[in-house]
Formats: sequence, structure tokens, C-alpha cells
Amino acid sequence: MSCLDYFYFLLSRKDYSASELRKKGQEKGFGNEQMLEAIAQIQDRGYQSDTRLVANSIASAAGKYGKSAVKRKCLQKGIPSDLFEQVWEEESAENVDSEAEKLAELKAKVMRKYKIDAWDKVDPKTKGKVLNYLQYRGFNAFEIWRQWQMEEADD
Repeated sequence: MSCLDYFYFLLSRKDYSASELRKKGQEKGFGNEQMLEAIAQIQDRGYQSDTRLVANSIASAAGKYGKSAVKRKCLQKGIPSDLFEQVWEEESAENVDSEAEKLAELKAKVMRKYKIDAWDKVDPKTKGKVLNYLQYRGFNAFEIWRQWQMEEADD
């Protein structure tokens, strides 16, 4: 099986970053030049794109995970940090309304999960649990907490 065929086989199952493809190729024992040629060919044909991979990761994590969690996942896949930042800015500029909807859904989920009626009447133990829940998912927990408190005060 040639390097190009192997990469087609891998990409037929799921998206891989160029860095992940290089690692997989090295594990199979392909030469560096051979892998670079195959990756260039695949990218020219549009079968592999790190930008598309980042955009898909951001879209699938919207409302569930924050920027830092998605960025960490992309960095683990070998995506450069500056590429992630560029795609994040493009995606957030396009999806301002849907981002607000996702945060509203997250707020409702947190209120259900932790049985919260009013944000100013939350006991410290529950507040700690909510902040940990948000931080674990990559959100800026204190910023979101203040935002939710202000939204409630405005109502």
C-alpha cells in the first residue's frame, strides 16, 4: 500500500490534521518526502484541510465547550495556534447570534442541573460546583457567572 493510498484510507474514516497524518505515516514506516508529497496531493484535491478541521471542531463544540477546551483539543491534533485563532475569529464573527443561543441553552442546562432559581441566592457549595463545571468545559467561569447575574438583575 502506498503512502497516498494509506492516507486516503485514513481520511475515509475521519478528518485528520496534516500533523496527525505525518505521525501515522511515520508509524507505518513511510519516508518523510513520500509523506509530504502525499499530503500536498491530498490537500490540493481538497480531501484534507487543517482550516476545515478547526472549523468543524469549533462548530461541534459550540455551546458545550469554551474556546480554551477547543483550542487544547486542536493543539493536541497538531494544529498551529495562530491558525486556530484565525479560524476562531472568523467563526465567532459569523455566528454571534447562535453563540448567544448556545449560551442561553447552557444557562438553562446549568439551572436545571444544579436546581438554581436565582443567581444571587446560590449557596457557595453550588456556586463552586457550577464554576468547576464551566471551567472544565473551557469557559471563563467567572465571566459567565457575572454575565448571568447581570442578565437576571436586568430582568
